[in-house]
Amino acid sequence: MEILDFIHKQAPITGEQIAEQLGVSRPTIRSDLSLLVMLGHINAKPKVGYFPNKSFREEQANGLKLKVKQVQSMPVIVRKTATVGDAVVALFVDNVGGLVVADEEGMLLGVISPKDLLKVTLGNPAAASMPVSLVMTRKPQLITVTPDDDVIEAARKMSEHQIDMLPVVIPHENGSDQPSLEVVGRISKTTMTRVLLDAARKW
Repeated sequence: MEILDFIHKQAPITGEQIAEQLGVSRPTIRSDLSLLVMLGHINAKPKVGYFPNKSFREEQANGLKLKVKQVQSMPVIVRKTATVGDAVVALFVDNVGGLVVADEEGMLLGVISPKDLLKVTLGNPAAASMPVSLVMTRKPQLITVTPDDDVIEAARKMSEHQIDMLPVVIPHENGSDQPSLEVVGRISKTTMTRVLLDAARKW
């Protein structure tokens, strides 16, 4: 929304000028600008810069405020005692971009991506019996979103960290430095594609 505000007030404006005003580098906002162009909010011309789409409407701006809880899917959860073989089966049966590892209370322990499973199984005949706890990504490396985060923020995290799925979590204080994270959903690249298609039909 800040980018849209700059473009509406200062168009035409270059990506470098927008980045400078936001205090970030040009590559940092490249995906945001591309998404805004794809959604039809703005147009771009070489050597000119970005400017508002003539058909831009206020309700379109509200579309960018879509919350994660409005589009999230049910997570595919495995326990830390599950094996790599179990994880591979779950990944393909449910056709998802990642698995969530959670304890019996639904608290997040880790995430398993197809790349994690590929790395451990290639050339390793004993991999199928390994516990997933040995291959999953753990805190604090985990990237998550909350139900009240903006969908565009989830898209930014996926793009910046090059991941296909984000667990949707609710933090709970537990007396330690890091709160427990209750898993309540997932959001994926497939979700983002669906959001874009719905937006295209509506707008």
